[in-house]
Parts: sequence; C-alpha cells; structure tokens
Amino acid sequence: MAPKLYMAEGSAVVRSVLLTEAAIGISLDYIHVDLEKGQHLTSEFLKLNPLHTIPTLVDDDKAIFESAAINIYLVEKYAKDKSFYPSDPYEKALVNEILFFCSNKFFPTAATIIRPIMLMGATTINPEDVDRLIEVYGLLETLLKGRVWAAGDKVTLADFALIPLVSGSEVVAEYDRKQFPNIIRYLGKAKSLPYYNRNQKGDEMFKTEVLRRLNRS
Repeated sequence: MAPKLYMAEGSAVVRSVLLTEAAIGISLDYIHVDLEKGQHLTSEFLKLNPLHTIPTLVDDDKAIFESAAINIYLVEKYAKDKSFYPSDPYEKALVNEILFFCSNKFFPTAATIIRPIMLMGATTINPEDVDRLIEVYGLLETLLKGRVWAAGDKVTLADFALIPLVSGSEVVAEYDRKQFPNIIRYLGKAKSLPYYNRNQKGDEMFKTEVLRRLNRS
C-alpha cells in the first residue's frame, strides 16, 4: 500500500514533498485537506498530527509531519539514488543548512504575509513584512553565490525545499530582479528539471488565489 500524503497542492511545503516524490520515482496516495473548512482540525487528523499542519505522511500506520522530515524519510526508505540526501557528513550538513534556512527563516517570513491573506481574509499587505522578505532574498542571494544548486553541484532535498518558496513568494514581494541575479538564475535552472511540473501546477493555483483575494486578478 502506498504511503498516504495529507496535502493541499497550493502549499509550498507540500510541493516540496511532491518534488521529492517525483525525483525518487515513487507514488503517494493523496488525501486532500481543506484548511478553510477546518479539516486539519478534526479529531481524526489531530491523532495523526497534533500540530494540525500539512503535509502529513502516513506510512505503515505511522505518521510523520514537517516537510523536511518527510522528505528525508522518503529518500532514506525508498530512493535508489541516496545523493538527494547524501551520507557524507559535510555534504549532508550543506543540505541541512538550506533545509533549516527554509524552515526557520524563509517560510516563516513568507507566511507572515501569506497566512493572513489565505486564512484570515486580509486584502492588503504590510510593506514592512515585504521588506523583511526582501531581506531574506538578500541572504539567499549570498547563499547561492558560486553554487549550481542550493547545496552544491547536485540536486538535493535542499532544492526541493527551496524551489517552491522562491517561485511562490514572488507573488507577494515585487523586487528588482537585477538585484538578485543568483536567485533568477537558480529559478530558471529549477524550471528545467524534468519534474518541475510537480511544483508548477500548485504554484500557479496558489498565485491565482492570492491575487484573487488581493483583488489584483
């Protein structure tokens, strides 16, 4: 039986799992969770994930949440190519650096803007929140300098975490592309991946919905 993925395709962190799924060549059983209807707050879901977040993976009746943890688990259990999460301590540390940057810095900063729009009915964006997101872009621009991919010369889980955040957050943060050539180069390269479509569909859905709620569509 395929592992079950509780998900909503518009979510950047869900799309990181979809990229991992495609890259390692497995199939997950999708269970769509409607956050606006509170399906993540049901007693049944809370038994799986007391943090009531998506994505949540259930494999062999065991639940795992947090996208980075899910992706590491999928690679270690199912991937034939383990280089997506390398065994070498230093190479693994480079991947972890980006994973932690995404979960501790990039995602929370973007969520400060996006969560009020998607879940609280906000129709405007605080310019100070955008400034903080642009600061994160500046950090990422430095991190990507001299790197082909997020953690070096090979595609890894670091990329699957980063790509959805970079592609999706631009809808709420207008910026001068000339200031961030490494990010623009990186995103262009990401779009050449054979499985980028696993990010693209949900990314487009997300952007369309954000613009609709901001009355900019």
